[in-house]
Amino acid sequence: MANAIIFVACVTLILAGVESCVVPSLLYVPVPQTIPTGYEITRVNVADCDGVVSSNRNFAVLSNGSVAAITPVTVPSDGQVFYVQVQGSNGLQLRMDVFLILKPTFNRQPNGVLKRYKRRWSPPPFHILENEQGPRDIDRLVSDSEARHQVYYNLTGPGFDKHPVGVFKFDSLSGMLTLLKAVDREEYPQFILTARVFDRTTHMQTDLPLPITIHVDDVNDNAPQFQGSMQFTVLEQSKARTSLGKINTTDRDQEGTDHVKIRYSLLTGLDKFAINPETGDLTVVTNALDRETQDKYSVRVQIKDRDGKDSGLITTGTATIIVGDINDNPPTFTKSSFQGTVNENEFDKLILRIPVEDKDLKDSPNWKSKFVITKGNENNNFRMATDAKTNEGLLYVAKPLDYEKTKNVRLDIQARNEVDLTGTTDQWRSVPVDLTVTNADEGPEFTGPTIRFIVKENTPNGTTIGTYKAVDPETKSSDGIKYYKVTDPAAWVNVDRNTGELRVANTIDRESHFVKDGLYNITMRAIDASSKTGTGTVILQVEDVNDNIPIVPPSERVLCEKEGELGSVLVVAEDLDRSPFSAPFTFSMPADHDGKWSVTRFNDTAATLQQLKELPMKVHKVPVIIKDLQGNGKTQIVNVRICQCRNGACLTKPWSASLGPLGWLALLLPLLLLLLLVLLLIFFCKTRAENIQLEDTADSGGILIKSNTEAPGEEVDSSLIKVPISGPDIKGSVLNQDWQVKNSNTLGRQDVGLYKGGIVTTDMQEFYSGQYDSQYGTQQLNYDANFLSNWQTNGRYLHQKLSYFGGEEDGRYADDIVHHYGYEGVGSAAGSVGCCSDDGDNENLDFLNTLGPKFKPLAGICKKT
Repeated sequence: MANAIIFVACVTLILAGVESCVVPSLLYVPVPQTIPTGYEITRVNVADCDGVVSSNRNFAVLSNGSVAAITPVTVPSDGQVFYVQVQGSNGLQLRMDVFLILKPTFNRQPNGVLKRYKRRWSPPPFHILENEQGPRDIDRLVSDSEARHQVYYNLTGPGFDKHPVGVFKFDSLSGMLTLLKAVDREEYPQFILTARVFDRTTHMQTDLPLPITIHVDDVNDNAPQFQGSMQFTVLEQSKARTSLGKINTTDRDQEGTDHVKIRYSLLTGLDKFAINPETGDLTVVTNALDRETQDKYSVRVQIKDRDGKDSGLITTGTATIIVGDINDNPPTFTKSSFQGTVNENEFDKLILRIPVEDKDLKDSPNWKSKFVITKGNENNNFRMATDAKTNEGLLYVAKPLDYEKTKNVRLDIQARNEVDLTGTTDQWRSVPVDLTVTNADEGPEFTGPTIRFIVKENTPNGTTIGTYKAVDPETKSSDGIKYYKVTDPAAWVNVDRNTGELRVANTIDRESHFVKDGLYNITMRAIDASSKTGTGTVILQVEDVNDNIPIVPPSERVLCEKEGELGSVLVVAEDLDRSPFSAPFTFSMPADHDGKWSVTRFNDTAATLQQLKELPMKVHKVPVIIKDLQGNGKTQIVNVRICQCRNGACLTKPWSASLGPLGWLALLLPLLLLLLLVLLLIFFCKTRAENIQLEDTADSGGILIKSNTEAPGEEVDSSLIKVPISGPDIKGSVLNQDWQVKNSNTLGRQDVGLYKGGIVTTDMQEFYSGQYDSQYGTQQLNYDANFLSNWQTNGRYLHQKLSYFGGEEDGRYADDIVHHYGYEGVGSAAGSVGCCSDDGDNENLDFLNTLGPKFKPLAGICKKT
């Protein structure tokens, strides 16, 4: 810092002692952070200078050469730079760059004594000029620790040992920082390096690391450039000072300096356009831009930095200005008038092309034409269109012309554009068109394209309706013309071929579907001697007569029976006639009615039929007299069905059907099957197998008793076969069934209590020990004990089985028990689909069929014959 002050002082003395216009190129000046007004920065010798200018408007160069602040200036912490430019008497321009750096600050003690902070090695930011060539010493780094230590320095950072390497050189012993090569500020605006100081002996740091900031000061080495599109559009006849747009530019030099302050100017096109020198806004300077004269302009634009000074860098470019179109030119006809011909009876045919010219932009709405017939087309015989490619007007005949009525037509046709005219006093142009109608041999014409006759329906055949005649257009005569029907859908009319007279041929019915809204159309053709034809339409307006009475449709009315109430139904009648031969109708009961029903009017076409007595459920035929407004009508039968209803419909409805062969076969098939079953039963009953000799073996279980008789043995006690079953768990037909043989009386009276749940009771034991023993003896009792044991086992199984089936709580066999279902009228042809229908396990009673060959003969002996 002291070196800088000494350097400034020396320069000032040198400048003061030299009487010539010479300034240094670089000057560092310590200043306070806030520079007051009038504060002198430095002083230059301007005695031999023609002009001195400061680049910073906050500083001025006075007549005595003093560079002073004219307004308060705050200096940033990293300093501020500006330059002073002088011009010598010899015409040479010299520049002095002035770098303002902040002075060290001091703190005032409370007692008023100023105390300087301990100055660490903290030099101000260094500045180097962009593109400055080295080598040049920048400054020497000095640490306060040099007073106590033999030190050396270490430097790291970009520009030294990091990219870009080689910009700076550093002497670690002396601390001198040297610039080696030029630097581009637009690429590297500043360098921040880190300096450290070490003791040479101990290699310990003697001071804290110091960040070194090196600012690269800008020089004007980048010319301004155009940015973005340079094409603009302006409508023709735009007013002066109309803005076209802004010329956008950019400059890579440092912002906030004159290096990027652009001055704009036009080199060409100054008679039509102008540009704001500071903002670059393009404007129009004339009201006479005409697209039809010139639709595009190219102007040269110059941009110059340093606010346009001679030392500024220059770039030029071309701006394109397109003149937009407005509809300032109406379409004009190429001829003053047009002529054409049109044949009579022709229509929808192009008869003339009308060309036009328009100076406006082609294919734009300002150029596209549309044509209007302003005069002569009162009957709409013509129409205009536009050819999209050629822009010509197309004249069509839209409706046939009659030569006998019109031989010449004069039209006025006006040409317009799709948009209105603007920027001109011209008006739309019109042109006359003369058309000649040529004659053609025409067929006969009826006196009118349509004719209407009024005729009543049911008019007697042969009655004359009217005459429909035709004439020759040229001669106005009907001679030699013949008349024919073309269409007559119901064949109601005959036409006299010579006179065109129409007569009734068949009964005309207004209610026919051929009549629409009371009108019936007939097409006729007239043919002259040259076979030319003409057509016309005859409209018959058919008047109504009262030839229909009100009719009640034959369908049944349903009266739903309700207990304690007498119901009613609505009777609606229809009449094909129209008013006054139709509704309102009158409804009444015949004089001899039975008093079961009454009728009251509901509206013009309906009545309510009320039940007066309790009546059986069937179809009742109720006579009702119905008449139209004229009193025409008769007694009609209304069918009323009284029935029980659901949702307004009868629950049952009788119906009839005829049975075909398959139906009779379906009815007879069950009878045939029943007959076959009877025959089979008779066959089995009549057929008896031979007696089988049964041997008493040990595995018989004592069930069979030896007998020498071949007939059913009466000595066999039937009580041995009967097994009583009872209990609350047994359901269905199994409960209380007697399994017994003939003459089984003794044991059958003791059903209850003898066998319960498959257990032999005390009564059973007494029975066998008493009565049974007395009849058969001890030997038979042993056999009977075996028999009883066998039945006991089977009975227990059956009892548990039936109880299991009857139980519903587990849900496993609930569907296999008997349920009550509502009968729906028709059985299933598929048979049972229950879960047990295909159950093939052992949980069934088929074991009764597998008890052995001795059981079946025993069953045959014991069964009733």
